[in-house]
Amino acid sequence: MGRNKFAQKEIDEISRLLWLKNAGNRMRQKQIRHELRVDYEFNISDFNQPGKAFGPDELREALERGVIRILDDATIADMKAKRLLDKARDEAKRQQEAIDNGAATDWQQAMKEWESRQAQQPAKPSIQPDSSTT
Repeated sequence: MGRNKFAQKEIDEISRLLWLKNAGNRMRQKQIRHELRVDYEFNISDFNQPGKAFGPDELREALERGVIRILDDATIADMKAKRLLDKARDEAKRQQEAIDNGAATDWQQAMKEWESRQAQQPAKPSIQPDSSTT
């Protein structure tokens, strides 16, 4: 599930993209749906009726029904920041669980071990150019 709260300028851009999606060919429609999901966390399936096209008119209707809300820019910025923190926390938890279950390697720990072994090895002599030939 994506977002349902947007700034006015995001709604304007989403509306423009929906218009382009409906006017585009199949490949362009896929690209625009991807852009809507990634850039705006806007999933058409959260708001449309199955089997019916979703365009600017349907977006306006969703706004009128209150399914999609417009908030001020500062509130949206705060929401996005919190969402990023939540995603980072969830990803760290997922990685730790994978490490604990043996499904993944703790690459940071492996790097520390490798650096420790490198530091313990005697330094290799560096090759100096022969100064008599220069």
